[in-house]
Amino acid sequence: MARIDDGHPTIIDFAAMPSGETPLYWEKEVTPPGLSGGGPNETTTMRNATWRTNAPKKLITMAPGSFLASYDPEVMDQMLSLLNVNNLITVTYPDGSTYAFWGWLDEFTPNACVEGEQPTAVCSIQPSNQNANGVETAPVLTPAA
Repeated sequence: MARIDDGHPTIIDFAAMPSGETPLYWEKEVTPPGLSGGGPNETTTMRNATWRTNAPKKLITMAPGSFLASYDPEVMDQMLSLLNVNNLITVTYPDGSTYAFWGWLDEFTPNACVEGEQPTAVCSIQPSNQNANGVETAPVLTPAA
């Protein structure tokens, strides 16, 4: 296992991309989904003497991810076909390792088009942690070969 020293290139692929179509977006910045323990369960009682006490929760939350991309205007049809469609999403890191998880494209928001700047859009990804059959499915990290 090696440390990644440069984030270029990191890309996102959707298994639900219409068959045979090439994505009409090009990632400029990628924020992979994060992980959260969900905060503490408070366990303080009237028998505590000095300190409030807490315990960790049992379940883990996979936080949303996002990416900033340039795009072809025809991407709107692709984004419409991906919105709210639970599918396998794969983040590929510069070293070739992948992080695959179930989720959906939750938002495609174009930024302002400005003279002298490439148009971009922000795309939000919501992890579902359940496969197409509704079965709880953990994300899978596959190390680089």
